Amino acid sequence: MPIAGSVPDPRTFVLIPGAGGAAAWYWRLVVPRLCEAGHEAITVDLPGADPAAGLPEYARLVAASVDERKNAVLVAQSLGGFTAPMAASQCSVAGIVLVNAMIPVAGETPGAWWDNTGQAQARIAAAERGGYGTDFDLRTYFLHDVPADVAATGEDWPETDAVFESSCDFGAWPAVPTRVVVGADDRFFPAEFQQRIARQRLGIEADILPGGHLIALAHPESLARFLLETAATS
Repeated sequence: MPIAGSVPDPRTFVLIPGAGGAAAWYWRLVVPRLCEAGHEAITVDLPGADPAAGLPEYARLVAASVDERKNAVLVAQSLGGFTAPMAASQCSVAGIVLVNAMIPVAGETPGAWWDNTGQAQARIAAAERGGYGTDFDLRTYFLHDVPADVAATGEDWPETDAVFESSCDFGAWPAVPTRVVVGADDRFFPAEFQQRIARQRLGIEADILPGGHLIALAHPESLARFLLETAATS
């Protein structure tokens, strides 16, 4: 999508989706807000349904989207947290923003991340405290704060096992400014769980915004504002 205005230091926001790979759908409410502020926003759909595609393919697609653009910022949702550091090792980026994201360590697979971080225990404990069901279902854990008309446009975007079995191959976390955004009402990755993982794995204090796991659909304005403020101060 082209730049819609003029700012002193325009950024290219490269928007990476979570499981299923449907970036254009997931980020569609954030993109116009970034462009209206004078920046460029690129959504990178990933081949989640392809059993032959794993993290290396995802990273190559994201890096190719950056190309030779200056001041690119990778913004990664959920599973996209595994793609971001690998892509950043293949191209030049100005920063990374992780949004309710899985934060990997070098060599980890997404499939191993759940047990390594204790995600299931954190999710169930939060459900018991919050009084909602501990058995996972989309409406309870992903759509509880997404407007009905927005949720109704969704489809079933499968993610094959290939990506969960592939290793996050990077030597060290990229030496670029990194921010971690946490939805205060995320039921899938509870806020306190995400804060702990951000401290343990990146030494970063997470920023808390309103919203659940699909924050770009539930609160696009606040997330876009955060990204614009990050661009202005970094």
